[in-house]
Amino acid sequence: MKFEPIPTYTLNDGNKMPGIGMGCFMGYRGDGEETARTVKIALELGYRHIDTVISNLVGPINLRGIENEISVGRSIAGSGVPREELFVVTKLAMPDHGRVEAALDRSLNALGLEYIDLYLMHWPQADDPQTGRTLRPNESPTFVETWLEMEKLPLTGKTRSIGICNFSIKNLEILLSKANIVPAVHQIEIHPCLPNFELIQYSKANGIVVAGYTPMGKGSAPFYSDPTFLSLASKYEVQIGQILLSWAVQRGTIPIPKSSNEERARQNLQIIKLAQEDMNTIDEYHKQPGMHRSHSLIGSIKDEKLLGWTMDELGWPYDDDGYVKS
Repeated sequence: MKFEPIPTYTLNDGNKMPGIGMGCFMGYRGDGEETARTVKIALELGYRHIDTVISNLVGPINLRGIENEISVGRSIAGSGVPREELFVVTKLAMPDHGRVEAALDRSLNALGLEYIDLYLMHWPQADDPQTGRTLRPNESPTFVETWLEMEKLPLTGKTRSIGICNFSIKNLEILLSKANIVPAVHQIEIHPCLPNFELIQYSKANGIVVAGYTPMGKGSAPFYSDPTFLSLASKYEVQIGQILLSWAVQRGTIPIPKSSNEERARQNLQIIKLAQEDMNTIDEYHKQPGMHRSHSLIGSIKDEKLLGWTMDELGWPYDDDGYVKS
């Protein structure tokens, strides 16, 4: 079986980003040894794009919520991989929108690094760091105000690129109308049940590289027992996960799978070339009844609100079960 090379993307600021990443958030109970082991395995297998995160905990800036970054940093330090070969990503949490540089300093401390390669605003929403109350879209700091503070970070040398996560076209339009620097990367949920064609197209049209989390689905994802994907896996003599990631790469997006299983992590780097007819089949998959939905937001939306904002404020089309409204 011939595998395709992993692409490298040149961002709009000139920096280079590997075309597949390893996600490191294994759930709050998975921080610590499992995260450290995941990163150790990934680096030994040849992953060079490592995507980490801190949890949205309330209170003053301290060591709470950064266990994931500490574990990632420990594995990087012990890997022997030269720092310049790595592309390390972490994120600005909702309670930190009013203390952008201090939050980045905390992350660098936890990771044990002098700089990161990409710093992402994790959500457009901001929380009050003392009470945990989610601020309204027009309360300061707005996501525009937060972004304008983030624009100062590359000049400090503490991060090389900056970007966003989980923006809709509606909120991205607002951001771009005020921004001096266009985000380098937009990280969103992408898989065959949520292909996000319009959002990807809009981001790319504005010079933004798109990365995708949950690229292999989550929980009760239907792909692994579906005849469509079983047939494709048989045709190409690969695993269904490899079909999903190959589709993502071939679309020109950067998938960020995560696995602490060494064999699956190895397979996730083995990308194949899909025939156009098979790309079309996967592109159309979400049109089947009951398939067009988020996997990452199941159980998170209540009364059409997510993390304190309404679906209208977020610019998202989901109902309370995560299905895309027609």
